[in-house]
Amino acid sequence: MQDNATEVTAAGIARLAGVGRAAVSNWRRRHADFPKPVGGTETSPSFALTEVEAWLRKQGKLAEVPLRERVWQQLAGHPEGPVTALTHAGCVLLLIHDRPTVWLKVSAGSDVRLAAMLPGALEEVLVPRFGAVPKGRGAHGARGVHSHRGVHGAAAGGAASGVHAQSTGSPEPTVHTEPPRGGAGAAVNTPPPGGGAETAVNTPPATHTASPVHAPPAVNSPQPVNARDSVNTPDPANTPPAVHAPAGPQLLPSAPLLRGAAELAAEMGARQAFEFLLGRHLDANPRQYTLTPAELAGLMADLAGPARTFLDPASGTGALLRAVAPRPDQELYAQDSAPDLAALTALRLALHARSTVRGAAGDTLRADAFPELRADAVLCHPPFNERNWGHDDLAYDPRWEYGFPARNESELAWVQHALARLRDRGTAVLLMPPAAASRRSGRRIRADLLRRGALRAVIALPIGAAPPYNIPLHLWVLRRPDKAPAQPEVLLADTGQYATEGRGGPDWRAVREAVLDAWRAFDRAGTFEERPGLARSLPVIDLLDDDVDLAPARHLPPPTAADGGDSLTSLRERLGETLRLTADLTPPPADPARPARWPLTTVGELARGGALVMRTGGNGGHARVPVLTDHDVLAGTAPSGALPESDEEAVLTEPGDVVVPVLGGGSVARVIDDATGGAALGRNLVLLRPDPAALDPWFLAGFLRGTANNRQASSYASTATRLDVRRLQLPRLALDEQRRYGAHFRALDDFERALRQAGRLGEQLVRGMYDGLTDGTVAPADR
Repeated sequence: MQDNATEVTAAGIARLAGVGRAAVSNWRRRHADFPKPVGGTETSPSFALTEVEAWLRKQGKLAEVPLRERVWQQLAGHPEGPVTALTHAGCVLLLIHDRPTVWLKVSAGSDVRLAAMLPGALEEVLVPRFGAVPKGRGAHGARGVHSHRGVHGAAAGGAASGVHAQSTGSPEPTVHTEPPRGGAGAAVNTPPPGGGAETAVNTPPATHTASPVHAPPAVNSPQPVNARDSVNTPDPANTPPAVHAPAGPQLLPSAPLLRGAAELAAEMGARQAFEFLLGRHLDANPRQYTLTPAELAGLMADLAGPARTFLDPASGTGALLRAVAPRPDQELYAQDSAPDLAALTALRLALHARSTVRGAAGDTLRADAFPELRADAVLCHPPFNERNWGHDDLAYDPRWEYGFPARNESELAWVQHALARLRDRGTAVLLMPPAAASRRSGRRIRADLLRRGALRAVIALPIGAAPPYNIPLHLWVLRRPDKAPAQPEVLLADTGQYATEGRGGPDWRAVREAVLDAWRAFDRAGTFEERPGLARSLPVIDLLDDDVDLAPARHLPPPTAADGGDSLTSLRERLGETLRLTADLTPPPADPARPARWPLTTVGELARGGALVMRTGGNGGHARVPVLTDHDVLAGTAPSGALPESDEEAVLTEPGDVVVPVLGGGSVARVIDDATGGAALGRNLVLLRPDPAALDPWFLAGFLRGTANNRQASSYASTATRLDVRRLQLPRLALDEQRRYGAHFRALDDFERALRQAGRLGEQLVRGMYDGLTDGTVAPADR
């Protein structure tokens, strides 16, 4: 069965055969025996994967299909959806990782035998790793919860290994992630097995009469602080695990995929195979997930410090917990409102480290899966600006020790939830929107967090550090106080100066060094010597005004201006030199001539003839190298991007390559120089590597930039223009004549670079003069 049930789109067929989509369209028109569509729509049909593979093989077009591509197509076209397929594959990869000999025994024989034997084998791994289903709480026995949060995660990557485990129970054989006990009381529809991550979040009904998650205390007051340490670890028997062993009938359609995943694990390792498949899924569905960049996750984990027990109550795809430094006997607790995502996260963490993993599905604020947990550290990237977080249901919840959050202050509810799940002196690090530091509706809670010494630091990140990329997000570092401090201070830091012009994020190395140096010095001494423009510590009493505004930029003095005038003078001199260079590079007067009538060829013809090699970008590869983005090419800047780690080979640039953006409608081509060589090719870029004996790179790049040339090679959608690089034209000229044109094109490129540099220096000079005049560090000159 079953392999026929896997479907593939025209784009997938093109990837399998290593051709463009236009070739697939031609095959459908020219070959009567081409497989007929079995699904999809009239404009975007899908085909049975086995029929397509058989046809390609018959035509000699399937000589070498990469194993990774074949497995990905099986997963993406799974009849129950890619998320269910990825969960099944993850379960098998964990079995291969922990007990490879068991997999060899189970997989021998037919698919029917595999599906029948696999559930029992999976129980031997899943139960010790994630726990058994509590008695009386089968696949459909749990009470439902409302799920109101979005989902988020991280880029694929990381490395660790699992451990061997012994079976301790026999849960019901079904793949199903359930909300924990204590839900808000109104059930939701369980996502079908094929539901993707987008189906896991259900909209709550318009009316809601459920009781709060926790019973209110007799008196509306917080519990005593020290009483919270009476229980240090939760009872895992009361928390339904995020991953259960699937039943045989559910596994049967997945059998070809599971065998392919096993082959992939043999080639690259079980963990790397799962990371590859998950990374492809995240890349294919960018709007379904809000990812936490790996650099930011690492910074948050370092701020929390080493710990034995970590909790992420809004775990997404596990980016934050994957970033923690491993240690013996470590325990990782994760909860997410999307059941499918909770299962994928638990599998990912189990494949990543030897730690004990306890994952749960459910709305954390309404139905906390770990109410008795007192963790050493909490890491959290909560959903922002949620109004339906449970304000009407949770008015008497004992977690609100610092005040009941307003309806529009969902982030302060997450802050207090994190503090409630910490042991005394435990540390929490949360990613917060900047408005949470200054909204008037949250000032009373902020004030109490300061008075009681719970809020220890507010750190402003540069623009572009994490989505939404257009605002400077904050990190809040909190510590659960065991007693009220005598004279508390709070650290305020602003790393906005480390933002970069490209879209690859800030200068993470500089951000990391500045933040960790300031935090560790402050954490040791309880105070911090002021660094103008970067960080200072303030007595809490200085912040307890009517606004309790904690935005760092409002409390930090400007950078030391002792050399402000000198730096502006130096900047002015550099601008003058650049303007003189620009004048020298200005092209001479143009000599009029009649339009040339050269014989023309296309990039596609040159590629087929071997005069150049054509590659497309978008894979991260193993090594972390700078990534050249389409924005870098358009702006003429250095590589600034990043791609998730991947076992697919990255396309690395070499000096003399020509790189062309395919989106946006601009006529741009960039010749790679020694400084840019070695960078990985980013998405939406095409690399042309000319044979030096046949093509001059500057000649190639210059003619590709012609406006009329780009217009004839472009196609138009409703909202974008896409360039078909194969259709770009250039004249057939002898190599000496190419070099003559190439020298002129290179001179124009130098002139263009000088103009850009002059523009950037001019903007810096103008901005510096405005700042100097307005803050008094520059005196107005007499004219």
